[in-house]
Amino acid sequence: MKRFVTMLSLCAALAGLPLPAHAAEIPAIPTEHRRGAEQTYLTFPEWFLVHSPAEYAHFIKDRNASEFPYWGHIGQFWDSYGMVTRATKDKYPLNMGYHVMVSVIGTSTTVEYAAKSGYETMVGRLSEATRSHGMTAEDRLAADVAQDYVEFIRHTPWYKYDFLGKLKALWTDTGLTGPDMIRKWERKYALTTEYTVKAAYGWLIGKATAAGYEAPSLETYVVLDHAPDALPTSLTKLRIVETGADGTVLASLPRYQEFTDYAAALAGAGVGFRDIAGNRDRIVVSLITPEGWTASQTSHLMMAQPILTEPGTVRQVLDIGIDDLSPALRAWQADRVTVEHIYDF
Repeated sequence: MKRFVTMLSLCAALAGLPLPAHAAEIPAIPTEHRRGAEQTYLTFPEWFLVHSPAEYAHFIKDRNASEFPYWGHIGQFWDSYGMVTRATKDKYPLNMGYHVMVSVIGTSTTVEYAAKSGYETMVGRLSEATRSHGMTAEDRLAADVAQDYVEFIRHTPWYKYDFLGKLKALWTDTGLTGPDMIRKWERKYALTTEYTVKAAYGWLIGKATAAGYEAPSLETYVVLDHAPDALPTSLTKLRIVETGADGTVLASLPRYQEFTDYAAALAGAGVGFRDIAGNRDRIVVSLITPEGWTASQTSHLMMAQPILTEPGTVRQVLDIGIDDLSPALRAWQADRVTVEHIYDF
């Protein structure tokens, strides 16, 4: 078949005719940069454990930690895991290693959120009631650390976060005396316990991960239908690797959260995707939308989760054809819908 396509292309070129679309060879994703098609689904519950801390960090900027819906987030995590399990079980081979990993981090988060819910309800709420001067320095530090942690885990594994450095800051930057002493010292106790436990657990997970897994690639290779004319000057990590005979290009984009930013910029520049990490079928995207908003028929709604701290706001989890991704991103931008994340396998 390949010999036939080559002869057809040669004859067409000699006759001055345009090449048939299927005869033009597009660049291939290198084997080492291909990832399983099921990964775009399975990474959603893993990324929920980024979205949830992000919601928590936003919440405690000006609201009490005791009011955060910890149990609601536990339920949403396990609902999302069930959703992706159903979506992949009959279509793809079982990825046991990834299921084990998601189960471990999900169980860890369940234990953490359940413990925080109990403590904040019984102890934290009492200390909140003693305040008469608003948030203490410890409350503000906790909010700053929560936001810093979210920014960190969007591109780096959580267990590499410097919890011990934040523990030191808790005791050196907030002072030992001041207004609302009961709340100050209760927060020092709570945050000391949290940061110490997470530092120790993170150290153990880091050692286990290094022993059992190779370091993940920080690149996602894609095939674009053409090279972009220009991108925002802040997006400097796009690298053109190869240009095909038909003008398609093999390019390297940064992975994880940055992939979402680059994909949106490429779509805005009129560039389309032909292949992402060796996959040409479907990719999962999550959107933050007003309640009642519906996506176009080119996408399939897999799950809708209410944003528990923002009534009237919904996380919609969709899968969409890779060829349809760029037009959909442009349509969502026009609708002022927030693209939370594109799950790049």
